Amino acid sequence: MPRAIDIAVFARAPIPGACKTRLIPTLGAEGAARLHVAMTRRALQTATLAGLGRVTLWRADHSSHSFFTDCARDFGVALADQPQGDLGVRMAAAFAASAPLLLIGSDCPMLTPDLLCACADALATNDAVFLPAEDGGYGLVGAHRVIADIFAGMPWGTSAVMAETRARLTRLDLTWAEPAIVWDVDEPADLARLHGLGLLAD
Repeated sequence: MPRAIDIAVFARAPIPGACKTRLIPTLGAEGAARLHVAMTRRALQTATLAGLGRVTLWRADHSSHSFFTDCARDFGVALADQPQGDLGVRMAAAFAASAPLLLIGSDCPMLTPDLLCACADALATNDAVFLPAEDGGYGLVGAHRVIADIFAGMPWGTSAVMAETRARLTRLDLTWAEPAIVWDVDEPADLARLHGLGLLAD
């Protein structure tokens, strides 16, 4: 059995025109927002089914949106507000609030409860765990504590994120595991993979 560990899920409110913006030319603003809802709910379901520990949905902007309270009710998760700042600042805050921790977003629908458990197992013998994404970022980060150097000044949103993270971990003499490579949904070309998961109608 993997060790008990909390899970944080980062998500925006499903405001048409303000989420999954790179998919709007293909899906329209309303369609992109509906997909964001489906993907966020899938992430929460995956996190809760893993049965590892407390799951918290960290809200970004529009924290009073009913979507968040609906998710808290439907999945039995806690709610927290992401602070202002770049992604690194916001992720560091989640680790400061609850560590050890696995942190995921809502953009990686291929995550499964078993994969989250594998990450928890890997963290038992490493300082950190990551699920690198095909685009050069990562779909999950886990650690026993805030590792400020892997969050500060990172070129978020670029293909260099995981490579730079590995370089920083090496300089810090930390151990880490990468149990799997994942894919996320950011661009129209990514949508074809969603049909098999039932998140996108034909």
